[in-house]
Amino acid sequence: MRSDVASLEVFLAVAEKRSFRAAGQVLGVTPSAVSQAVQKLEERLGVQLFTRTTRSVALTEAGEHLRAGLRPAFTQLRETVSSLGELAGRPSGLLRLNVSSVAEAIFSEGVLAAFLARYPDIRLDLAVDDTGTDIVKEGFDAGIQLGEVIAQDMVAVNITREERQIVVASPRYLAAHGTPKRPRDLHRHACIGWRVYSSPAPYRWELTENGREIELAIEARVDTNEMAVMVRLALDGVGVATGLERTWAPHLAAGRVVTLLDKYCPPFPGFFLYYPRRTRVPTKLRALIDFLKERRT
Repeated sequence: MRSDVASLEVFLAVAEKRSFRAAGQVLGVTPSAVSQAVQKLEERLGVQLFTRTTRSVALTEAGEHLRAGLRPAFTQLRETVSSLGELAGRPSGLLRLNVSSVAEAIFSEGVLAAFLARYPDIRLDLAVDDTGTDIVKEGFDAGIQLGEVIAQDMVAVNITREERQIVVASPRYLAAHGTPKRPRDLHRHACIGWRVYSSPAPYRWELTENGREIELAIEARVDTNEMAVMVRLALDGVGVATGLERTWAPHLAAGRVVTLLDKYCPPFPGFFLYYPRRTRVPTKLRALIDFLKERRT
């Protein structure tokens, strides 16, 4: 039984990471040890759990079935083990977070380092993800997102100050192409758009005009799912871009970009940490919530 539990834990690690090497790093063993454990489990169960190629690892139908059944059981097992530390009065255990790429910016300025230093018994598994992952199904303790996209059946806790989505361009671009004065002027400019590549359509630019929220379907000169690329292109004078004010702050201070359409970009509540409604919030998650509210970056 002991070896069965160990091999099932190895299976789950591979199923989550889709990689024998990454699973080995999580478990602290070699990729060959992971491969052998999975092979022995498949032989014992009499089914193939993974389809392997030189470039990828994918679950078979049997593997998906096993993963779906095991995940809640192992999640409960981990929470039970973590609760032993809680009984001793200290937050401990693995804390799994799913964070959108725009929300990842709240962890700048040593926030994570300070949290881990305060709680040395907590380990973090942090996934930066823009695909709208079901945090319950995928076994995350919590997620961090903008409030407007969080499901209503979740508990949502505001953890940042107000944010503002701004529109910017470089002085070089504006000198060559003019300055947009109203939102509709953006249709005549080269724009740098952001999109989630699992989504069929790019992000619509959200502005406010005469107290009414508007969404602009911009035909971008460049679309990207990487904010760093968007920033670089804007600094290089390729076009007009949008993003959180905190993302552009150092470039605004240095004069590399300037804000546009300011009166159409009002503040909004910012980011929320959210988690499933349950009777008891794990101490490790409560520690993070209290820490982020205390910092409120």
